[in-house]
Amino acid sequence: MLYRAYQNNADLLSPSRLAAQHLGNVANALWPASTERSIARSFAAAMEVYSRMRLTHSRPAYGIERVEVDGEAVAVTEEAALVSPFGTLLHFRKDTRAVQPPVLLAAPLSGHFATLLRETVRTLLHDHDVYVTDWHNARDVPLWHGGFGLDDYTRQLIRFLETIGPGAHMVAVCQPCVAALAATALMAEDDNPAAPSSLTLMAGPVDCRVNPTLVNKLANERPIDWFERNLISRVPWPHVGVMRRVYPGFLQLAAFMSMNPERHKQQFIKLYEHLVDGETDQADTIRHFYDEYLAVNDLPAEFYLQTVERVFQTYDLPRGALTVGDRKVDPSSIRRTALLTVEGERDDICAVGQTVAAQDLCMSIRPYLKTHHLQAGVGHYGVFSGSKWNTQIYPRVREVIHTAHELY
Repeated sequence: MLYRAYQNNADLLSPSRLAAQHLGNVANALWPASTERSIARSFAAAMEVYSRMRLTHSRPAYGIERVEVDGEAVAVTEEAALVSPFGTLLHFRKDTRAVQPPVLLAAPLSGHFATLLRETVRTLLHDHDVYVTDWHNARDVPLWHGGFGLDDYTRQLIRFLETIGPGAHMVAVCQPCVAALAATALMAEDDNPAAPSSLTLMAGPVDCRVNPTLVNKLANERPIDWFERNLISRVPWPHVGVMRRVYPGFLQLAAFMSMNPERHKQQFIKLYEHLVDGETDQADTIRHFYDEYLAVNDLPAEFYLQTVERVFQTYDLPRGALTVGDRKVDPSSIRRTALLTVEGERDDICAVGQTVAAQDLCMSIRPYLKTHHLQAGVGHYGVFSGSKWNTQIYPRVREVIHTAHELY
């Protein structure tokens, strides 16, 4: 009923938003260059802001067409290296003869698309052959493909690494850090030749018992059956995944925005003011952010519920109780993979101490293969985007990957 109510409301408002978009485009086309703060510009700005205050459910484009490699701009082409019902292994192939370490970037499945890591991808592309876990919107996956849980996510990472082949490296951002560590442990135990040469865990909930954040506390306020009863819905007709049980992306977005609603309100006010004043560069910055932020991705119900319970409530990985199928995950099985953990000093989603906990769990990795980086002055998103990611964090990531690549 919840999803149907949301869909009915979105369908009801869609004609007015399309009309506002059209009227805004017409007014924009009629603007002379000197019409800042005119009635026409104010009208067009209001129409654009209204038309943009909506959610979308399709993955935005990565928009990475060229990147600089060794001082030369080279073309970038997106290719599907492997397609499965719930995700695509997306390869950013570069038109260059340079041989660079292959890297699998494990993106979160947490209400947004993998394009949220666009800047991370762009930066990695300078020195690496980059693949991304491009997760599909669960409401577009037909019911006959079955469920997709935390175990399936972990197995999918293993399959993606095997597709890339030996010598690959894995970088996990936020939520998938637990699955990435589990996949690496299972592959090490099996002597799988495709086990990653290095594993970078960035701002991930490896041990949520350490410095619990508001997110961690909210996950523990109610039993898991409350989450299932109140937050899980079935996809309504006419979507391809009709009747699939999902945690709707619009609920996750609402939870994110409720943490700082005034900030989002002020950003839309600023967007209107920039448009009225003709400040297109400032307006574009806000436009691009919300084009991405308001594109929501439904999670399979199994994955969401298992993540809440096993990662945030019962802490299975740090307690030594995490399993994948009937196999117990033992991080001490990892011996040859270099490990880098990265945390942000001001992270209010995965607090300091939660990610570095992986260093103690991986007790069999030799000390010279272990590195931890605590970045001062950044919050959660600053760990993998922004100026400090590019100038201070990324050089450490690159160093660990390239050193491990040379070793193996």
